Amino acid sequence: MLSERGPDGRTAAARSARRLCGTRTAWTAVGDGEFFCPSCGGDRNYQRLTGRRRFTVLGVPVLPRGVCAPTVECAACRGHFGTDALDHPTTTRFSAMLRDAVHTVALAVLAAGGTCSRAALETATAGVRAAGFEDCTEEQLAALVEALEEDTGRFTGEPCVAGLSIELHEALDPLAPHLAAPGRESILLQGARIALADGPYTPAERDALATVGAALTICTDDVGRLLAAARTPS
Repeated sequence: MLSERGPDGRTAAARSARRLCGTRTAWTAVGDGEFFCPSCGGDRNYQRLTGRRRFTVLGVPVLPRGVCAPTVECAACRGHFGTDALDHPTTTRFSAMLRDAVHTVALAVLAAGGTCSRAALETATAGVRAAGFEDCTEEQLAALVEALEEDTGRFTGEPCVAGLSIELHEALDPLAPHLAAPGRESILLQGARIALADGPYTPAERDALATVGAALTICTDDVGRLLAAARTPS
């Protein structure tokens, strides 16, 4: 006698066996927070879960089957994601990182030789305001550069020293993996416009911009191409 098959080709006996026994995962929440949900495409609350698999008979757990990898569950869509989803910054955090990056680059380029130039300060202030520091003033930037020089022991116009290079990398390294190439190039070009506001690049400005490019993982050839392109009137 042939077994009765359903539309999916599985036998009634197989379907019945699955109802009698199977594997169930019991999830336990071990943390929560806010993350950028890949499914929702925005910031959402999440729970971090750990799970244990058990073999069940008639829905009753009878034998352990091991543990599951830690999982992140979105509170909105209930989607499950690997914990690497938490590495992506939230929209709020990303905006803050971008704002801080533009501010740090502006200070670095000004410290390389632009604080005495009103044009450079105006260009830097406009870029920093556009990035999110809406109350930024030229006087504030000039005062910050002076404080930076006192703290690092360098003078305006000197090459990018270790302390300033570290600050650039601290601001740009975490941001670079989350920016597409045009976004990374835009930050470098903003710095280039500040440097060019009062004339051709000085050696110190080129050094600072090269450090910016390296922190943004832009190759040396592309940094040179972008700096040359910035000098060409649009």
